[in-house]
Amino acid sequence: MQGFRVLLAVMFAGISAYTAVVVARHGLDLLPVFFGDMAEMAWPGQFNLDFMGMLTLSALWVGWRHGFSAGGLGLAVLAFFFGAPFLTVYLLATSVQAKGDMREILLGRSRLRD
Repeated sequence: MQGFRVLLAVMFAGISAYTAVVVARHGLDLLPVFFGDMAEMAWPGQFNLDFMGMLTLSALWVGWRHGFSAGGLGLAVLAFFFGAPFLTVYLLATSVQAKGDMREILLGRSRLRD
């Protein structure tokens, strides 16, 4: 579990640093670039479509884990729009709350059965 937590921290730091550089150089105008690449039907667009699928799966899992409650839906929106930075922090916090129990991390406390 410690290795998993270190990986999450390294991923968060790496993507945050990279994002800071990109924002400083290009601003926050992501969506036209993101969808523009998809509209061109080339490899950058294919990657973006694939990535959007992963964001969707992440958001659905977070929402499901929280029983699609109001809070869970809010977290799902954050998962979709903030991607890896959100998910790394979410999984790190969840792993601490669950005391490293991977079943609880994946399913949520309400779905655990002994």
